[in-house]
Amino acid sequence: RERDLPELVAPTPVGSAVAAVAAPILHRGRRLGVLCAAERPGGFGTVNEDALAMLAAQVALVVSAARQHHSERQARADLEAVLSAAPTAIVVFDARSGALRAANPEARRIMSELSTPIDALAELASGGVYTRADGSEISPQELSLQAAMASVETVRDEEMTLQFPNGRKMEAVVNAAPIVGVDGEVDAVVVTALDMAPLAEKERLRAEFLAVIGHELRAPLMAIKGSAATLRTERAPLDPAVTDQFHRIIEEQADHMIDLLSDLIDIVGIETGTLPVDPEPCEVSGLVEEARSTFAGADGIHSIRIDVPPDLPPVMADGRRVVQVIVNLLINAARYCHEASPIGVTATAGDDGYVTITVTDNGRGLTAESLPHLFAKFSRPASPDQGRDLGLGLAICKGIVEAHGGRIWAQSDGPGLGSRFTFTIPTADEAPSPAVRAHSATDSATRVLAIDDNPRDLKHIHDTLTAAGYHTTVTGNPARIAALVADTDPHIVVLDLMLPGADGFEVMRDILAARDVPVIFLSAYGQHDLIAKALQMGAADYIVKPFSPTELTARIQAGLRHAQAPSTPTTAARTGPPAVGCVELGDLIIDHPARLVTVAGEPVNLTPIEYNVLIELAAHASTVITHEQLLAAVWGSDSATDLGRMHTTIKNLRRKLGDNARNPRYIATVPRVGYRMPKPDPDDLPAEP
Repeated sequence: RERDLPELVAPTPVGSAVAAVAAPILHRGRRLGVLCAAERPGGFGTVNEDALAMLAAQVALVVSAARQHHSERQARADLEAVLSAAPTAIVVFDARSGALRAANPEARRIMSELSTPIDALAELASGGVYTRADGSEISPQELSLQAAMASVETVRDEEMTLQFPNGRKMEAVVNAAPIVGVDGEVDAVVVTALDMAPLAEKERLRAEFLAVIGHELRAPLMAIKGSAATLRTERAPLDPAVTDQFHRIIEEQADHMIDLLSDLIDIVGIETGTLPVDPEPCEVSGLVEEARSTFAGADGIHSIRIDVPPDLPPVMADGRRVVQVIVNLLINAARYCHEASPIGVTATAGDDGYVTITVTDNGRGLTAESLPHLFAKFSRPASPDQGRDLGLGLAICKGIVEAHGGRIWAQSDGPGLGSRFTFTIPTADEAPSPAVRAHSATDSATRVLAIDDNPRDLKHIHDTLTAAGYHTTVTGNPARIAALVADTDPHIVVLDLMLPGADGFEVMRDILAARDVPVIFLSAYGQHDLIAKALQMGAADYIVKPFSPTELTARIQAGLRHAQAPSTPTTAARTGPPAVGCVELGDLIIDHPARLVTVAGEPVNLTPIEYNVLIELAAHASTVITHEQLLAAVWGSDSATDLGRMHTTIKNLRRKLGDNARNPRYIATVPRVGYRMPKPDPDDLPAEP
């Protein structure tokens, strides 16, 4: 039929004079191909055409059977692959003979560990003792294959303990179901068992970990309590050296408790995905050196051999966190090697955009079996000082490295041959410095700095503002606020009123002292007195949690419009900073008209508050400006008692100018009075135009 032979093409080249006949290869109405025959002119008879059609029908059966066989083999291979990879033991018993039909690798592994032949599994059902999770015993009749075959019922998620005749035990979650054939009879029984031993081991480690926490927190608390009680109750005056020893014990034990709690907080942050990491360009050599100093300061007695090339590219990292990783690896290396054995730290740059840092020791080494479990939580390998280890150090290292987008692994040539711990951190070759970032691509969008210690609220704020087109920087760490304000130069700040270890009102005052930027408070507290206080202190707005995305974006738009609107200058704005013109003091040059500060020809990036302090000191060069005068001139009259803020600013200013407080060139301290800047030499002053 013509419709069964669409677009028939001859299988071989033929001339114009040829006789051909074709028959479709059909199977159940589906065309599998075409069978063609050709000969010299003369034509085919009807008999030949019928024979060709019969041959095509036979070919269709053969092709269909071959395809079905291939499909069945592929399906069987796929099923075997799934069963082989399954973490659950799966066994299939024949319904008639009771013989084992199939068992996956997990079932064979479990039975091998239980020293039980897999082929004798069916007979073992009647000889063992089996109890449910509630303690009730299961009779052998209930577990027999005959009982399963006589019933079409299934067993689902039955927790039980299996005790085999050889005395070995196994805790498992068991499922069983009969496989019914086309005739309605049970053809086979499939049984699955999830081995609970790994979960039981995790629970054991967790319980041991909690016991260790209790012990580790109790010991320093008892030492602190005992020392404090002795100092308080001792009637006779104690020798000053003894008193100092008790104070030292209290301080050391308190530091130990802080370290333990910090590890717990870090591991919770890693598990919940809220570990605070604030990457910025960092020099690897500086990170390694800081880690070495920290390790040495913590009674690290091992020598450290550092091999860090000077031409390594900077890495994009949270410096404090990466130092924490290196210190943890150094402590881990020191724990397992001899005191005289040096520890090596090397760093190399790869072509993949990562810097690789390796900590090497020549200690006890590691077995191949232990390598996959080193970075698991609560893993506590035996060591001489195990009592002071929660088993979290390497897990924290893994979480920090992965939060940076890197990876970490361990290697060892075997017991007694040392070990190597390696991690990677992405390079910052393509990342501009913080000062450049603040005034480059982000200028095309409104920059928002959001500060909140609740990770869920912070994510809600970030997603809402990013979707609205704002360039949003978020942090939950109050210690990072000043640096982020300086680096990102935000157009507006969204600030949580309640921050850990910080007063939201004081944080706002610091932000406003460094930047003229609107601040919007967020708070779960909606009391009228708090709202009034926030607005009186200079907040642009106050939003009570919970809030909708529409409300948040609308309030930010209003705050931005308010900040851009012209306003009446304040007294400080009208008077402005002292007029100092251009001052040159050695390598320090202050070009006030250009608002530019340089040291040895290099520009110095100062915050507005630091610049105002420098200008105030330059305006009163050679005379002492008291603490109160400096506070009132720079921070306002209501800050006359806030000496801590002023001291911090002076310290930061000296660091940026390269000045030494003990041998000052630019800013001298007058003890208990104030500060003084030397008067410039007239020969150093710029000539009048």
